[in-house]
Amino acid sequence: MTDPLGPVMITSRDIYDALIRLTASVDRIASQTEGHGEDIRDHETRLRAVEEVRPSPRIKDLEDRVRAVEARLWPLPAAAVLLSMTALALALLPKITN
Repeated sequence: MTDPLGPVMITSRDIYDALIRLTASVDRIASQTEGHGEDIRDHETRLRAVEEVRPSPRIKDLEDRVRAVEARLWPLPAAAVLLSMTALALALLPKITN
């Protein structure tokens, strides 16, 4: 039985050198990402500060008015559906009765 890779020999020195290169790469990546945790904490702190800002009375009033308008708008689609169903029934009524 022949080896499909041919006469490939990997020595323990080759494995050691590859491990050293891999360790150096991991160390480099770890050093690059060290400051990211602090950046994320700072960003989250600023986001929480923005979320804690209370809206002005004008904005609060505007939000209340928009909510009131939205609450009154739901009957319009329902009325449109009822009207269209009635129109459909009236249009089909002569065909059904004949």
